[in-house]
Amino acid sequence: MKRHAAIGRWWCALWLLATLGAPQAAEVSVTDDRGVVVTLARSPQRIVSLLPSLTETVCELGQCHRLVGVDRYSNHPASVRSLPVTGGGIDPNIEAIVALKPDVVLMATSSRGVRRLESLGLKVLAMEPKSSADAQRVMGKLGQLLEVPDVQRIWRAIDAGVLAAAQSLPASARSLRVYYEVSNGGYAAGTQSFIGEIMARLGVQNIVPPALGPFPRVNPEYVVRANPDLIMIGSRNVQGMELRPGWRGIRALREQRVCVFTPDESDVLVRPGPRMAEAARLMARCITEKGAQ
Repeated sequence: MKRHAAIGRWWCALWLLATLGAPQAAEVSVTDDRGVVVTLARSPQRIVSLLPSLTETVCELGQCHRLVGVDRYSNHPASVRSLPVTGGGIDPNIEAIVALKPDVVLMATSSRGVRRLESLGLKVLAMEPKSSADAQRVMGKLGQLLEVPDVQRIWRAIDAGVLAAAQSLPASARSLRVYYEVSNGGYAAGTQSFIGEIMARLGVQNIVPPALGPFPRVNPEYVVRANPDLIMIGSRNVQGMELRPGWRGIRALREQRVCVFTPDESDVLVRPGPRMAEAARLMARCITEKGAQ
């Protein structure tokens, strides 16, 4: 009996030593764009992302393998296209998300599903970058959540790419007045948006003033009066553009200074995240090819 008791005490001591000596997963807390502090017992291993820019940022941080589901618009990098699709930001598939048993759901602050998912006990980190500063901040927060060191080094590389695109343009580009249409219905990229900020860094003049906000819906007549030298627009939105009242007289259309971006290019351009340097290069190419005519 004494021998058995001694062996038991020995095993107990070994167990205690192993338990005390084992590294413990550190609790992670991040404050999202709602001001809500989201706390997890450890860095999440199963992530559902419902915003393409957040999906791309997770992957840029080298953590694509943690994604278990994405929204229908997340298509970059190519590896995410094989993941389960869980609806969109406006209409998330709640049942599909819950079935994936995520540690955290990344989604836009404007999404309708935030409260519903939280009421079901899921952790939700709501973030919606609209400016370059927002994109940098969101990358930092995701780096904190995913325990990725030196995130700012990655951001500095992105920023350097934007600067290089700007330096590739001639000084004459500064005289160009540009209209960038983001989506159907006349939604434009204002000066306060990340697109508008890239345009400013490239040296062109945005016809949409700061007072209208990041992505305002502008009246077609406003664009006619502004008479831009160059128009940037996606192929999804360009159909019927010349039929808008008065638009045939706009200088950009008269002189065929219109850049029509492919769907893949538009995806790059409208997502505030890791591909912003690529977006700057696309706009610089447009300015070089059409603006210098």
